[in-house]
Amino acid sequence: MKPVVSVVIPTYRRPEMLECCLRAIIEQDFDAPYEIIVADDEPSDVTLELITRLRAEQAAAPPVPLAAIAGMGAAIAAAAAEPVPALRYIAMRDAHGPAAARNAGWRAARGRIVAFTDDDCRPMPGWLRAGVAALHDGIAGVDGRVIVPVPSPPTDAQRTLTGLERSRFVTANCLYRKAALLEAGGFDERFAAPWREDSDLYFTLIERGRRLERAPAAIVVHPVRPPERFVSLREQKKSMYNALLYKKHRPLYRSRLQSRPPLRYYAALGALLVASASLAKGRRRASVAGLAAWAGITLEFAAERLRGTSRRPSHVADMLVTSALIPPLSIWWRLRGAWKYRVLFL
Repeated sequence: MKPVVSVVIPTYRRPEMLECCLRAIIEQDFDAPYEIIVADDEPSDVTLELITRLRAEQAAAPPVPLAAIAGMGAAIAAAAAEPVPALRYIAMRDAHGPAAARNAGWRAARGRIVAFTDDDCRPMPGWLRAGVAALHDGIAGVDGRVIVPVPSPPTDAQRTLTGLERSRFVTANCLYRKAALLEAGGFDERFAAPWREDSDLYFTLIERGRRLERAPAAIVVHPVRPPERFVSLREQKKSMYNALLYKKHRPLYRSRLQSRPPLRYYAALGALLVASASLAKGRRRASVAGLAAWAGITLEFAAERLRGTSRRPSHVADMLVTSALIPPLSIWWRLRGAWKYRVLFL
């Protein structure tokens, strides 16, 4: 029977996380037929072996008793008589990145509704049921709740991740009608990192006048990973994609994201440049003043990031080092994005 819903999961070299996600989706409390499409960002024998093993488990599962099927409606009975959801695997060979993987997944989908989540997420048992129920006639898409359980106290990176709980239409938990995805053209594959590609699709559908609603009972848990040293430095590259989103959806970017130029970053970099230029010219007082201003801005930034977060010595050291390096890195990637996408973006 043709599935009602196609669940698309992009993945890349995370088989342990993917297995937890897949088991949570296979065990959904959902009566209608559905399929799961794993879109691998590169061909992977390990991921394919995982899919093969889970398919074998599905085939070995005991069938639904005939007595139970007899009391069901015809459509539900036909679905119950089939194996648990079809599990499909797609490997990317040309375009790469989560946007490209999701596009490959939903374009191959047989369901009229496409549900998205990520390989490091765990949908709750009623996720699909609640999401599909919220897709009434005239609604192009819905987004559910994302819960990010963090330790107490969290690291700065873990606390930042809780921003997913307040974001709209993140791909960790959203469902779209396939017709809406076709109309919008799917995800813009220029967003080659997992950042802003979901906001871009969301904004595109808003600009087209499509109705988008919430499905608060559709819940996905997004566990945090163990603390990584200097992870915030790698995250700065994402600033480049803010420039692309700004170019495509300027009014919505300003109103929905409330994102302003990072004046603190420019002030820190400016103070450091003044200190360096003054030192080169032999103006020691001006150099010391510039260095003092840079140190004050950096320490204030580090203190703000440490407020309410872990005080472990390694984390404190991480905050001091990264608070000095984030401003120039962030500005570099913002300006690189502005140049690459030909947009005035500071």
